[in-house]
Amino acid sequence: MTLPTPAHGGCDEFAVDLTDVRKTYGRSIRALQGVTLQVRAGEIFGLLGPNGAGKSTLVKIMMTIVRPDSAHGRVLNRAVGSPEALARIGYLPEHHRFPTYLTGRQVVEFSGAMSNVDRPTRKKRASELLDRVGMGAWKDRPLGVYSKGMRQRTGLAAALVNNPQLVVLDEPTDGVDPVGRREIRDLLLGFRDEGRTVLLNSHLLSEIETVCTRVAIMVQGRMVAQGTIDELTASSRRYEIIVEGSPPEWCGAGATIQSIPPGQLLAAGITQESTRLVFLGLDAQGAQPILDRLRSESRTIVAAQTVRESLEDLFMRAVTDPNTGLIYRPGSAT
Repeated sequence: MTLPTPAHGGCDEFAVDLTDVRKTYGRSIRALQGVTLQVRAGEIFGLLGPNGAGKSTLVKIMMTIVRPDSAHGRVLNRAVGSPEALARIGYLPEHHRFPTYLTGRQVVEFSGAMSNVDRPTRKKRASELLDRVGMGAWKDRPLGVYSKGMRQRTGLAAALVNNPQLVVLDEPTDGVDPVGRREIRDLLLGFRDEGRTVLLNSHLLSEIETVCTRVAIMVQGRMVAQGTIDELTASSRRYEIIVEGSPPEWCGAGATIQSIPPGQLLAAGITQESTRLVFLGLDAQGAQPILDRLRSESRTIVAAQTVRESLEDLFMRAVTDPNTGLIYRPGSAT
C-alpha cells in the first residue's frame, strides 16, 4: 500500500530547522544546552546519542509534549508547536502504550481519529497500513496477545495513518527480530521514496548507517556532530595497501613518494608474510604513484582499499571524548 503523496506546506529546504533549543529540569538538570538541528526535506536523518543525551527531550519539544525554556526555528515551515505542522507529523514514541484490549485495527483507527482523519479514510488506511507493516493477519486480534515487535509494527502503522509529511520515529526497531528490522528498514526507504522526511532515533548504529542520508550526535545535551557520515569521518580516511614480504626500504619515518607530504606514510602490521602500509588522508587516485612504485619493484600487492572509521567508531569517539574534533555542520550539503 502506498499512501497519497504528502501535501507540502511550502518549499523550504529544511523540514526541521531548530536553533538554540534549551531545556532544564528542576534547577540543575540541563537536558538541552543550545541545540541546533537541521533536517532536510525528503531525507532520512539519524539522531544519535547515549541514554540521557537529550534526544527524546528534543523530539518531545517538537511534538509539544515538553515545554522548552527556549526554542527558535520552524518545523514543516511553521512555528514549533503549530497545529498545522503537528497535523502533518507522524510520531512513534519509544514507549508507546495502548490498552491491551484494543485490536491492531482499533489502535490505528484511534490514532487517525486523534489526527482528525475522517472515519471512512482512517478505516481504509488502517487495514492497508497494517498489511504494509506485516500485521494484516493479526489486525483484528487484541494487543494483549502481541509480542513487543508486533506492537512496534502496529505503532508504525498508527504513525502513518494521517499521511504525514514528517515521520518521527523513536527506536522503531526496539524488540523487533532481524527479519522485522530489515522489513522496517525497507519501509523507511519507501517513505523517503514517497517524498516523506524521516527523523530516526535509534541505538542500532548499523541500521542508521545503512538508511540515513545524514546524522547528528548528541552528548550531554549538546550537538557535537552533524553531517553526512563521509563528512564526519573524513579525518579518519586512509588508504591501506598490503604487500607480501618485508616493508619497502622507502617506508621509513618521514619518507615521501612524489607529492605525498611527510608524515602521511606509516608502516603497520608487519609479519613474516606481509606488510600493511597505511597512508593517511589519501584516496585511491592519490595512491596510484605508490602502487606504481610497488609494481616497479616487483612487489606482490595482496590488497588495496580506502578505509574510514565506521559510524560506531565515530559514535564512540564522540561519546567518550566530545572534544575530539568532530565537526558540527548545520545544513551540510549531502
